[in-house]
Amino acid sequence: MSNVLFGTDGVRGTPGTFPLDQGTVFRLGFALTRQFGSKARFVIGRDTRQSGEMLEQQVASGVKAAGGSLVSVGVCPTPGVAFLAARSFSAGIVISASHNPFTDNGIKLLTATGEKASRRLESDIETSVALAKDRDVPRDFEVPVTSLALSDRYIEHLTKTMAGLPPFEPFRIAVDCANGATSRVAPLVFRHLGIPVVELNTSPDGKNINLGCGSTHPESLRRAVVDKGCRLGFAFDGDGDRVILVDDRGNVIDGDGVLLICARYFHSLGRLTSSAIVTTIMSNMGLELALRAEGISTHRCPVGDLNVLEEMRRRDVCLGGEQSGHVIFSDLLQTGDGIATALQIFRIVIESGRELSELVTGFETFPQKIVNVRVSRKYELDSIPEIRDLIDKAKVQLAGRGRVVVRFSGTEPLLRIMVEGPDMEMIQELASTIGESANRYLA
Repeated sequence: MSNVLFGTDGVRGTPGTFPLDQGTVFRLGFALTRQFGSKARFVIGRDTRQSGEMLEQQVASGVKAAGGSLVSVGVCPTPGVAFLAARSFSAGIVISASHNPFTDNGIKLLTATGEKASRRLESDIETSVALAKDRDVPRDFEVPVTSLALSDRYIEHLTKTMAGLPPFEPFRIAVDCANGATSRVAPLVFRHLGIPVVELNTSPDGKNINLGCGSTHPESLRRAVVDKGCRLGFAFDGDGDRVILVDDRGNVIDGDGVLLICARYFHSLGRLTSSAIVTTIMSNMGLELALRAEGISTHRCPVGDLNVLEEMRRRDVCLGGEQSGHVIFSDLLQTGDGIATALQIFRIVIESGRELSELVTGFETFPQKIVNVRVSRKYELDSIPEIRDLIDKAKVQLAGRGRVVVRFSGTEPLLRIMVEGPDMEMIQELASTIGESANRYLA
């Protein structure tokens, strides 16, 4: 069995099977406590999946066995746990599989600075878990988990980020909480600010998280914005660290659009450090060109918000994010926060006096085709000449006019193929050809 536990965004899998089987999760909690010391005190939160409490219990048993202590805040967005971890805990733990279906779950680690665990820390914990492979789960592993209602501190923090907002005439917004961790928090935050909210998908039942809703399925939000006469719409993912927008006309605006809006506005106020942003290899070339025209540089990095944060620090940049809707405002928090991002967009609409649809003018996206191929194993692509040659030919064909990005997902058994260029028919053919070859050799 592989010793690798962590992917792009923590440990991810099916509860009950490696790496989320009872023994591995217990040993992970044990190893984490040994890493931080026997007096370590952790805060743990989860999204709304039916397996969340079980995994929380298994982590807690490992923490207790190693002498540490743990406080549960129950259902809470990932950035909420990050905020709390940075206040009075040794580290934070989140039980969530983000935008994945309810059958999946995961474990994310957050440091006492409120950011995702470093690759080094994850590697050290993997080594410790592997060394403890013979450590049995104690018979009394179901230990009591102390619960504290701390999420209101996160709500207070979010509300404070809107200090100084000029007076405005209240208008209706729509919020899709994906039946996930933001289901209580997001509507409350907006209502505290006097904003009428149309709620969508705020009734989690353990199985309906991300089910045809949220940031990966914004169709119902689009309908609600138009049908209910809303000026803005926000769709969060299951754990609340990303957001997708819908404007007053029902147009969907992804993370690239969010970065464009925020970069332009911060730049106009002289608040965009280094006159630059950080985004990933998946962001559309249209974003780069639109910002370049306004004297703003774009620095790319590998996929993953941890990679974004590392590059932001290296470049002395205060704004970064991903096309998927993870956006980091480093002066607020060291990880993506969907609600905080939505609030920043709301502020920009109020302070600029412009509609959201107006704020993305001049952003012409290049056609982009993404093909996902389910794989049985993640081989080195260079070891399969047929796939490698097709990728190389596509890059030659698009040289100077587009991009080809082929990578394995860090959270799912998928090969992601993204082709971007000036002509949709061309990029669809290139992506499909690579996908068919990958399916033959990797499925």
